[in-house]
Amino acid sequence: MSVLDNWDQWKNFLGDRLNQGEQQGLSESAVNNLAFEIGDYLAKQVEPQNDQEKVLSDLWSVASDEEKHAMANVMVKLVENNGTK
Repeated sequence: MSVLDNWDQWKNFLGDRLNQGEQQGLSESAVNNLAFEIGDYLAKQVEPQNDQEKVLSDLWSVASDEEKHAMANVMVKLVENNGTK
């Protein structure tokens, strides 16, 4: 089972990666840029596995780069308190 199959598992996975990045000293700007790159990769290369990912994919497909950065930043905020600490 992939972490992409379940929304809560996906959020926890992202939360874990966020916590690791922060512990390694990544700046907020670097984290947000990485989130944008991940979102762009997923939108281009990975088929959505659940309804939440489908909504994000649909929004990403019509968003400007500025809006995509905003979406990535919001995803970072969403998962900041998820994952194992």
